[in-house]
Formats: sequence, C-alpha cells, structure tokens
Amino acid sequence: MKKLLIIFAAGCVGGLANSLTVWWFGDLGITKALGVAIAPLLSPSWLYPRLVWGGLWGLLFILPFLPSKPISKGLLLSLFPTAVQLFVVFPLVAHKGVAGLDLGLYTPVFVVFFNAIWGIVTAFTIKSAR
Repeated sequence: MKKLLIIFAAGCVGGLANSLTVWWFGDLGITKALGVAIAPLLSPSWLYPRLVWGGLWGLLFILPFLPSKPISKGLLLSLFPTAVQLFVVFPLVAHKGVAGLDLGLYTPVFVVFFNAIWGIVTAFTIKSAR
C-alpha cells in the first residue's frame, strides 16, 4: 500500500510540474509564437483534474522494468498519456482534431514535451522517496 501511495503522490507531483510548464509556456507566449493555441489560465478548476490524472497515470510506474534508469522509464511511460491525449482526448473529447492539430501544427511536439516532464519528474520523485 505504501508503494502505491508513493507512486500516486509522485504522479501528482509530476502532474503539477507538467501543468505549471504548460501554463508557463502559454503565459510567456511560447506556444502562441509557434502557432499553438495552448495557453490555459492557472486556476484550481484547470489544475485539480490534471493533478489527479497525473497521479492515476503515475500508477504505471508500478510496472517492474528499468528500475535503475528513471529518465528512460519516465520517458517511456510518458508515451501512454501522450497517446491518450493525442488520439482520444483531443479528437473525441475536446473536438480539436487528431493529435490536436486544430490547435496548431506543433501541438503534438508540445504534448510529447510536456508529458516527458511529467514522466521524468514522477520517476525522480519516486526514486527520491525510497
């Protein structure tokens, strides 16, 4: 049970790092400068679900592979929420086209980058908690 709690909490920390990065890039105008319409407002209603989903996705870290390579494991596992975002959430829930291309041509690049941050932060949080 303790291990699951650590992994979930680490996923939440990763979700926070991801969310703050997404917000910061939008606030600085980086996404807009590259033609991507991702610039959320930092609010509890936007942040809270992202933290919970970060924790839920963090449960993937229970899988017993690459235990001594946190960056590799984090990057590999970040591909799961990336695929869901690009091929389920954007087209079917948000109606922003496959891979979110209605938001801009570089949307998939940003999604991969932002989720990589989630994976790496989650992996290092788990490692530091042990």
